[in-house]
Amino acid sequence: MDTPKDASSKDALARAVDLCANGEWQQAHEIVQKDNSMLAAWIHGVVHLLEGDLDNAQGWYRKTDRAYPGPEAVQAEIAAARRAVHGAG
Repeated sequence: MDTPKDASSKDALARAVDLCANGEWQQAHEIVQKDNSMLAAWIHGVVHLLEGDLDNAQGWYRKTDRAYPGPEAVQAEIAAARRAVHGAG
């Protein structure tokens, strides 16, 4: 998956994932919409799952070519995004 190259972008996405895990999707949304990487697009989809905006979430998942998991998988998606962010090195 296309990931940001610089440490500050990776740190920002890690923060966005942490915010998602805490249910703070509004703050996470502010972070991910500033990043054009595919990883950020995936996390953007997760943000909209948390928000309950499922149509928008589906659109972001389509942009990443990831299967749309549905809202019941949001915690698993947050965990997978966390692994992806920390594995992006």
